Amino acid sequence: MKEFLFIYRRDVNNIPKGSPEEMQIETKRWMDWIGSIAAQNKLVNRGNRLEVGGKVVKGLSLVTDGPYAEIKESIGGYSIVKANTIEEACEMAKGCPVFSIGGTVEVREISVM
Repeated sequence: MKEFLFIYRRDVNNIPKGSPEEMQIETKRWMDWIGSIAAQNKLVNRGNRLEVGGKVVKGLSLVTDGPYAEIKESIGGYSIVKANTIEEACEMAKGCPVFSIGGTVEVREISVM
């Protein structure tokens, strides 16, 4: 199985400023999604150099070549997962809560040195 990096991008001008209760709900959505990947034994906790190319998942139906970051975007965090192919990793990324705030998930294969 290969390892892939999920890079969570969001518009720096559109970061929600919710109430503590809303933030707790959003945190739970992230924990549930990450937990579902961990339950499949596909979550990894280490980093390596990234390959040059990758894919960017924008919502449920659009996967584009990339990465091509827009100036207004920032990286909000990352995860490392295991998958057989980049397409399988992109399918996992489609459940990410970042889409609810208009964000994207960049998917990159990790090159082990």
